[in-house]
Amino acid sequence: MRCVIVTGMSGAGKSTALKMLEDMGYFCVDNLPVPLIPKMAELLSVPGTEINKAALGVDIRSGQNFYELEKILKELDRSGTRFEILYLESSDDVLIKRYKETRRFHPLSGKDGRVEEGIKEERKRLKFLRERADYLIDSSHMLTRELRAELSKIFVENKEYKNLYISVLSFGFKYGIPADADLVFDVRFLPNPYYIDELRPKSGNDKEVREYVMDNDKARMFLAKLTDMVEFLIPNYVQEGKTQLVIGIGCTGGKHRSVTLANELYEALSKNDNYGIRIEHRDIGKDAITKAR
Repeated sequence: MRCVIVTGMSGAGKSTALKMLEDMGYFCVDNLPVPLIPKMAELLSVPGTEINKAALGVDIRSGQNFYELEKILKELDRSGTRFEILYLESSDDVLIKRYKETRRFHPLSGKDGRVEEGIKEERKRLKFLRERADYLIDSSHMLTRELRAELSKIFVENKEYKNLYISVLSFGFKYGIPADADLVFDVRFLPNPYYIDELRPKSGNDKEVREYVMDNDKARMFLAKLTDMVEFLIPNYVQEGKTQLVIGIGCTGGKHRSVTLANELYEALSKNDNYGIRIEHRDIGKDAITKAR
């Protein structure tokens, strides 16, 4: 019997995760009253039951009963009941944006209705769950299909999960450095395809541009050193407890060199399945006419 408690920040994707787990064959119950968790665990552990995989959604909507959860989890530990905790979170900026887009109130926003204060209070109340979570997923930059892939890796394929998700992000300096980037690298020292008439309308996703950018020792050496450094940093970030790593690679317009190097780094890091990874080209479609450097 596999029992998963799905929890985390409001707006981080718990309901979506439960629906995905249901599609994966889990018996799912959302917003289960906290006092009923031991009873549910007892029923699920009865020999011969048809249910062998269950996911229980628990969050601050439980009201005052939520304060009993820490005590109940300790009791389950003492009784030998096996369970796992999946904790979903997102950055404050992303959560605020999601609430504004849906025009919903945060459950803890209080009389003044300020989402920021609700998020702050929720993080405080959920701290004990985050600290003991078996799986910590930051959905800040995840697409729905990427979240599904991560859940499938953990709960279907039973692969070891390192709680780190990497985003490789190409961008153009003339559009600003990504505010959420943890590491930023400037590749404007490489040959610029902008000055080649037949390459200017293409992007780093095109074979011709990739070959032009990578056909020199500086580009290949930079990629090798960058890959080596990131691979050194990853296990140290995991040990520190970091759950989200955003690597920004920028050139002038975010269309040629940065896209090429971001793709190359993504391919190199994708060979390791100990962490999730995605790629995004933020400025590849922006065609503002500015003088290239």
